[in-house]
Amino acid sequence: MDIVILLVLGGLTWLWFDSFTAREAGIQAVRKTCEADGLQLLDETIALSSLRLKRNEDGRMVLARVYSFEYSDTGDNRRRGSVHLLGHRVTMLNVGLRLVASNGRLH
Repeated sequence: MDIVILLVLGGLTWLWFDSFTAREAGIQAVRKTCEADGLQLLDETIALSSLRLKRNEDGRMVLARVYSFEYSDTGDNRRRGSVHLLGHRVTMLNVGLRLVASNGRLH
């Protein structure tokens, strides 16, 4: 029973660290895109919207995450955007009518 508890705790610890790393990659991409487009990232944060398993290009199962965030284009409004990650790699960033698709890097 102790081994099962240790495995569960180890798995949860790994998930927490992995999620922290992925979130940092997502927020960095969002900040870079908002800065390049002259947008203001509101609350300076992103929130997890979706978490699931998905296969990457190599056929390996990785965590696919979608984070949502709010930004402003005028300073007087709030708009919603999202950033999609496959593992720790940003695959798509949605800012209003503009989609930034990625093959490993943002355009």
